[in-house]
Amino acid sequence: MSELLLLSAGRGPQECAWALAQLLHRLTADGTGRGLTIQQVQAVPGDRNGTYRSVLIQISGAGAEAFAASWTGTLCWQAPSPYRASTGRKNWYVTAQPPQRDARPTTFVEADVDIVACRTGGPGGQHRNKASTAVRATHRPSGIVVVVDEERQFSLNRRIALQLLRQRIEHGDEAARRAVTTARWRIHDDLVRGDPVRVERPEPQRPGRRG
Repeated sequence: MSELLLLSAGRGPQECAWALAQLLHRLTADGTGRGLTIQQVQAVPGDRNGTYRSVLIQISGAGAEAFAASWTGTLCWQAPSPYRASTGRKNWYVTAQPPQRDARPTTFVEADVDIVACRTGGPGGQHRNKASTAVRATHRPSGIVVVVDEERQFSLNRRIALQLLRQRIEHGDEAARRAVTTARWRIHDDLVRGDPVRVERPEPQRPGRRG
């Protein structure tokens, strides 16, 4: 079992990109301690070294769904800014949401296409009507239907119909990919500051041992 989780600093200041890196480290340690595997799928680095504007991670293992849910929502990293000593702000917010998964590409196979000879009207179509040279092609998995009567030969119309179906399926796949990308980018704008589901802080430093 595996789950995807997208962590985003939204349009927050550079401290939010730093907070995302700290929260990602904490999340990874928490998941690893529970026997889960945390892998980075994609990452957009921040302006400063070691920071992130967004990170897409995959959580794998037993209990991945419940673990991802426990880290879903607005997350807060509570610590002073490492960049601006003058600011009194200590709460830096990040959002974590399950993204829309990539659309699976459609595999075009001619065996999935129903080809039927038909008659169509129109100028110059009398011969084709009598001979039923037009083609009605239906791609069963997608439900896309095309009708072609450009040529006087059934075989040529069949070839054109298959080409049209392939093109429409490819265009549909491309539109689906764009929709997934758009949906993921919306997550960056959905960051709600305040009322976090989790507040994480740096581990307290242990006093050094005396010799």
